[in-house]
Amino acid sequence: MPDPNGPRPDPSSGSNHPGSGAQPNRSWPQFPPPSEGQRPYSPPGEDQSRYARASQEQSPYIRPSEDQSPYLRAGQDQPLHSISSAETPQLHSPSESPVNYPLTSEAPTMPIPAVTPPAQQVTNAPVNEVPAKTFNGWLALIGGIVLLLLASPLALLSMGMLATDMTFFGFVVGLLSAVLGIAGLGLLGSLTIIAPGQTRVVQFFGKYIGTIRQHGMVARLPFSSARRVSIKANSFETNELKVNDANGNPINIAAIVVWQVADTAKAVYEVESYGDFVYTQAESALRHVAMSYPYDAKDPSIESLRGATDSVSDELAREVADRISLAGMQVLEVRISSLAYAPEIAQAMLQRQQAAAIIDAREQIVEGAVTMVQGALDRLEKEDIVRLDEERKAKMISNLLVVLCSESRTTPVVNAGSEYH
Repeated sequence: MPDPNGPRPDPSSGSNHPGSGAQPNRSWPQFPPPSEGQRPYSPPGEDQSRYARASQEQSPYIRPSEDQSPYLRAGQDQPLHSISSAETPQLHSPSESPVNYPLTSEAPTMPIPAVTPPAQQVTNAPVNEVPAKTFNGWLALIGGIVLLLLASPLALLSMGMLATDMTFFGFVVGLLSAVLGIAGLGLLGSLTIIAPGQTRVVQFFGKYIGTIRQHGMVARLPFSSARRVSIKANSFETNELKVNDANGNPINIAAIVVWQVADTAKAVYEVESYGDFVYTQAESALRHVAMSYPYDAKDPSIESLRGATDSVSDELAREVADRISLAGMQVLEVRISSLAYAPEIAQAMLQRQQAAAIIDAREQIVEGAVTMVQGALDRLEKEDIVRLDEERKAKMISNLLVVLCSESRTTPVVNAGSEYH
């Protein structure tokens, strides 16, 4: 695009005029004053920004007009400034030294478009079981047969009319025959036979419309589909899980879970396979409960897996019920079926249990022996059978305790002489 103010001198020529041998003059030549409303020209320097150079071509960012886009006029901290003729500086005469008028190097403030956050994920509303509308299955069976019997002769009559010149009436009779045939097939297809302990989840063109719990032959909405869902009690045994108890000891534990479908709509539409869902959640709950209790506790007031089986089973049942309620299931019973130490520590724990059992047995034996000795001494003194001094009493107590607490059979020694000779 040619320069409106005339050509510039070639800096490579060495002077301001061709053919001159003087040193190059780096100052720019003077230009005539601008006309009214025209912005004065100023040579762009190498250190000026591209926004300052773009202003020489009457950039709209420097002088916005009324017909500009609202994005250039709105949404800024400060309004854009327009250069008027009163603010236009006057150029000096050619005899005076050139004056470089400063141009702004700041980029214009542009509005930042608002970032729309991504839409939240829309989840399906929970589906709850509702009773489906049904009617008598025997009436539907009879009605379907009657409609098919009526459609057959009408179809033959329509074919006969179409073969003759009665085309219009043949078409009408054929259409009536088709409608009756479709209605009859729809009634016969809606028949459902439900055994006790079974239900049917009915949906009409992908929409859930209800659940049929009435057993026998019933008729649902024509052209709807039904899925069989059993409401019988089901049971399974979990795998033997290896977990650490509250004390950090590895144990093997398994449980039996008895469950039943309570809400057929949730069982079908909330989870992919409610049977696998119950099995997985039961194992997860069993693992969580087993880690909350020690396998065995010395203090009887502390609940343990081996000592408080009923309370542990109740908590396990509540844990499983909370987890599978999403799928419309209910828990009838949960019992621990297998509980043992892991094989790597089973021998050490067996010795510990044996030692604890031996200590408990010894305590009972000693307690019983002391009671028996005390009773023997009291009876000897009460009935005045023999009077014993303290030394003889101590020897008698020692002999009785040895006889009562010894594991092997004792052999008595008869003393024929005096105790003091």
